[in-house]
Amino acid sequence: MPDILYFAWLRDRLGHDREAMVLPSGVTRVSDLVSVLQARGGAYGEIFGQPELVRVAVNQSFATLDASIGPDDEIAFFPPVTGG
Repeated sequence: MPDILYFAWLRDRLGHDREAMVLPSGVTRVSDLVSVLQARGGAYGEIFGQPELVRVAVNQSFATLDASIGPDDEIAFFPPVTGG
């Protein structure tokens, strides 16, 4: 079961920093998971309805929406990071 982590304002909006989730059948990419999360509605719908505002890492490596995910992965969502 993948461990899904939320950082910064995503954590604040959702009210928790992590959850374990059984991936529904057919969810094999980050984009599939984003769709599942968005379909929950509420804060999830608002956050994941605007995927351009969210970045993702799979197993602690930056990833894109088309990255593959599996049942033992760690998937982290966080806002874009800027440097200075």
